[in-house]
Amino acid sequence: MSGDIVCAQCDRTEQLCTCDRFCMLCKGQDHVQLAEDGQYYCPDCREACDVRLANPGRSSH
Repeated sequence: MSGDIVCAQCDRTEQLCTCDRFCMLCKGQDHVQLAEDGQYYCPDCREACDVRLANPGRSSH
C-alpha cells in the first residue's frame, strides 16, 4: 500500500487522530492501534483477525 493510512472516522494519521480510540471488535481501549483498514484494534483482536498495523514500526500509546 502506498501513502499514509488514516483513521476511517476523521481521515487523519494515527499521530494526528483525536478520535476516541477503541477496538472496533471488542470495544476495548487498551493498546489499540490503527490498522491498514483505517480501524483501531487491540492486540488480541488484531492477531485473531490477522490484521496488519498501519505503522508497524511504531509503539502503542
